Amino acid sequence: MQLEERKYLFDIQRAADRITRFCMNKQFQQYRSDELLRSAVERQFEIIGEALSHLARLNPEVTARIPEHRRIIAFRNILIHGYATVDDQIVWGVIENFLPALHESVTAFLNDQ
Repeated sequence: MQLEERKYLFDIQRAADRITRFCMNKQFQQYRSDELLRSAVERQFEIIGEALSHLARLNPEVTARIPEHRRIIAFRNILIHGYATVDDQIVWGVIENFLPALHESVTAFLNDQ
């Protein structure tokens, strides 16, 4: 794996770590009522989606092995372009239901190389 590909995987891993840390011991209502937290989480998801988009251009084979990579990139596009209609419940659901698998797969790639 090329250095640039590893950098994008590291960026994804680091952003997922941040989201996890930001939301640790929080409930949805706390997330929903904390404007700063929501902004920070959305920014990290934007980084994840952007890094995945770049990685997809560099190495589609690696990207294809990341669960839900197309949906993650689409989610980033919604956060960026549809910012006025972002549903906090959906973002929270992504944190709870999809982020752990993404983190696990990216960490496995980084550890294998």
